Order: sequence, then structure tokens, then C-alpha cells
Amino acid sequence: MNTRLPGQPSGSAGSAVACWSGLVSRPYVEWPFPTQCRWPVPPGDVVERFGFVGLPNAGKSSLYNALAGGGALAAPYAFATTDPNIGVARVPDGRLGRLAEMSRSQKVVPATVQFADIGGLVEGAAQGEGLGNKFLAGIREVDAIVFVLRAFRDGDVPGDSDPVANLGIVEVELALSDLDTAERQLDKLQRASKGDPSMKPTVAALADAVDLLGAGVPLYRGNLSDDARAELQQFFLLTNKPVLAIVNLDEEQVAEPDQVLAPVAEQLEGADVIGMCVQLEAEAALLDEADRVEMLDGLGLGEGALPRFVQAAYHQLGLRTFFTTGEKESRAWTFRAGSSAPECAGRIHTDFQRGFIRAETIRWDTLLEQGSWTVAREAGLVRSEGKDYHPVDGDVMEFRFNV
Repeated sequence: MNTRLPGQPSGSAGSAVACWSGLVSRPYVEWPFPTQCRWPVPPGDVVERFGFVGLPNAGKSSLYNALAGGGALAAPYAFATTDPNIGVARVPDGRLGRLAEMSRSQKVVPATVQFADIGGLVEGAAQGEGLGNKFLAGIREVDAIVFVLRAFRDGDVPGDSDPVANLGIVEVELALSDLDTAERQLDKLQRASKGDPSMKPTVAALADAVDLLGAGVPLYRGNLSDDARAELQQFFLLTNKPVLAIVNLDEEQVAEPDQVLAPVAEQLEGADVIGMCVQLEAEAALLDEADRVEMLDGLGLGEGALPRFVQAAYHQLGLRTFFTTGEKESRAWTFRAGSSAPECAGRIHTDFQRGFIRAETIRWDTLLEQGSWTVAREAGLVRSEGKDYHPVDGDVMEFRFNV
């Protein structure tokens, strides 16, 4: 069952994996995108790396296995994970396979996302409780934070099953970790900036961050300007990153997730919140394709964890996909909404961006209808786009360049 916040479009019916983001379930990644990404990033940067954060036994390692199909250690006791598990998953996109079939491509390369699973935080980690918070360094360079919040009820697994309370603990610990970093950096910059007016914006942004964090407010909830957030990116503050949440449900909660997810969505103020039974998803990920589809269909879990996570991540972070296709290779490329054609060309190679001339462009479904680039060109359906063009999700492009 898909659920939605007031005013958001409804998702697909019949799915037992809820997503509070207005996403539409489809066999490829395409949905109503926000017109502008909330989080400023350097030009050409693409959010592809996600760090899982949660309390012990929240299900982070099982989620890692569900998404990456890996063998991360998952055990019902605290601190099963001390070193980060790093995994890579291919982004499922049915459009790529159809383009490759049309082109009879020798090689098919999907887009990928990366995951980092670290140890569980505990209340008081900033003061050294549990493993402390030093291992948070393992996710400081990820592009987005994924809160993994326990809602499932199991007397054999220690811990609280209130996802809002668990979120509150994690937010405080991340804010305290960021506060320590920000205070140290601010002290250094205040001394170094004397007589250097160019450093004033950075010092001001850090000072604002210290005020917010000192009050226990994560930066993603703070009233910071886009310019201030951009200044803070160099310090890799965890709460200055985009966030989304996965609430780990039990089998009964999966059928009616609304009352579990709504308070979490309210707390995160607009971030995407997905509900899923992580253990079932992890078990399904270990099966071969046919058995996995049969299991997911039998349990009413729809497409499974990875497609829904990708949809939420792309939606929240303003990511899009363009394609290249030919006899040698068909490939999916991720880019940020609003990127120019030369910037997208640079995703393939810096020479393509530096020497960009034009991009021959056609919609993926139009190309499939025509059956080949040659037929599409003869029909006048291939557009020649210049430097000012901003590609959209689903464009197929061939770049012309000269260096």
C-alpha cells in the first residue's frame, strides 16, 4: 500500500512497501520530479553514495543485504558491525534493457549506487558510550544519509520499536558529532581569517551552524541559505547532507503502514520516508531472479527494496538518467536536474565537455518506436541540441565534440 502526505500525488496501489514521497511505481525510474533540488552541490557532482545510520539492531546490515545482495553481518546484538561494509548495487531501469535489445549491444552498463553500512549509534555516543562516534568518519564523505529506523516488534531483539524516538536519538548524536567538528573548524578559521575578508562567508556559515547544532538542531532542519549550505560542504558535516529514512516494519505493519510512517515523515519535514520489512527483503535478495519475483509477488512486496529505494533517492536528490546506446554498448548515466548538455557530456569524459559541439538527442521511447538511430534521423526526430540545452530524464544522446 502506497501512502502519501496531504497534497502529494498517490502512488501505485497494491504494494505493501509504503513510500511517503508521491512516487509512482513503474518498471523504470521515472516519476514526478521536483523542479529544483533542495540541496546545492558542486557542478557535475552526482549523489551516488549513501550512508546507513541507525541504532543497534535497527536492521542496517539486513537493509544493506537487501539492496546490495551482499553478505553483511547481521546479528541480534549491538555492534555487530564495527568496520563499514561498502557495497554497490545496479540501478534497475527497464528502459536500458530495451535500448540494448534494439541496438543489439555487446555490453550493457547500468547506473550504480553505493552503500556504506556502519556500526549502530547508541544514546550518549558523543560522550563515548558504546563504540563512541568515531566510526562516523566512515560515512562523512557519503553524499546522503539514510536513517534506518526500527518499528518492528520482536521480544528476542533488544531495543525500542518506536521509530520517532529512535530518530530523535540518532539526530542528537549526529548533531553533537557535527558540533564538535564545526567548533574546531570555526576556531581555526576565526584565527586564520583576520585580515582576509574572503573567508568571512565561510566563518559566518560555520558560526550559524554552531548555533544550530548547539541547540540540538540538525542542519538539514535549520534555516540556512543555499549559499551557507554550500560553504559548509567542505567540512563534511553529516547533518548538512540530504536525508531519507527507511522504517523497518514487521509483517503486520507492512499491510497498514500509515500510522507508523506519518509521524516519521512529520519529524523529517519533507524528506522521503519508505516503509519495508527489511528482513523479508534481505531474504528475497539472496534468491535467483525467478524465485525472488515469486517470493515478492507472493508476499505482496511488489518490485522489492532496491527499485523503491532508488526511486526515493532520485526523487529526493533531484537525479535523472540519460542513455547512450549503440552496437558496442548501451549505458545509463546519472546526472543532476538542471545540468547542461556539456555537463552531461562530462559525465562520460572530460574531453566531451571541454570540446562540446552539440548533442544529438531523442526520447528513449521515440527511439524504440523508430527502431534505430538511422530511421529516427531519416524521420527528422533526432534533435541537435547546443550548449544551452538542459537534458531531461529519458533522453538518449550522442555527443559531438572536438579537442
